[in-house]
Amino acid sequence: MTPIQYCYEKVKESKSNFTWTFYFISKNRRDALVSLYAFCREIDDIVDNTIDLEVATAKINWWKNEINRLFHETPQHPVTKSLLKFIGTYELNEAYFIEMLDGMEMDLKFNRYESFKQLQLYCYRVAGVVGILCVKILGFKNQGTLKFAHDLGIALQLTNIIRDVGEDARKNRIYIPLDELHQFNVSENDILRFQENKNASNLLIYQIERAENFYKSAYEKIPKEDINSQIPGLLMGKIYETLLLEIKRDRPEQTLNRKVILPPFRKMLVIFKCFFKNKFYALSS
Repeated sequence: MTPIQYCYEKVKESKSNFTWTFYFISKNRRDALVSLYAFCREIDDIVDNTIDLEVATAKINWWKNEINRLFHETPQHPVTKSLLKFIGTYELNEAYFIEMLDGMEMDLKFNRYESFKQLQLYCYRVAGVVGILCVKILGFKNQGTLKFAHDLGIALQLTNIIRDVGEDARKNRIYIPLDELHQFNVSENDILRFQENKNASNLLIYQIERAENFYKSAYEKIPKEDINSQIPGLLMGKIYETLLLEIKRDRPEQTLNRKVILPPFRKMLVIFKCFFKNKFYALSS
């Protein structure tokens, strides 16, 4: 198996919404995005699948050394071997990969976040940085597109947090800021015991509205000259935003006990509407 084949298998296993955007770009850019996402999956799996903190920390440190090897053109892992050919082509900076690994370290060190300021740093590292790297791979003319990527990455991560609140609680993780739990009179035990009530509903609506504001901000920041090149990111945003609206339309507190997903036909419908109704340009108007 070649390095790029390994990456495609890794992405295929994840069953991510990410793959729905692959059909609209050239093979070289697609291979680069797949390699990047495979890297994200590799380091995310450390947090999800490694119980021992010392082992997980050692794995993160190994990847930091591997990134150093990558940028000295001596990678060892199939994912970094696949990334090597794209580093120079798309000007992918080493610092961004280290930021992502720092985000994974935050997951090892914290299972609670005191405030949104602290959470936003985490969201930037694990999602905003990925968005910026995707923009570089897809190509852009206006620096404002990097701001679009930053805000869209935060919006996507906040959507994940809202969707997975119950699933994370089962791992003793609460990503909703603790000061906001207090603000809405929701205790940590309410979350850990999956208590669906009016307070939890109000708390989650507040989280949803914040995510909606980040989507709005992202769409307002993308320059018109870069819309066509950024169609994959825009599609990802619209799919996740549709998921967010689905949660909002239903009882948001139900995410404590079930994971809301969009079936494939709904994702296809979102893509159809983007292409044949507003053609993306309404997003930045």
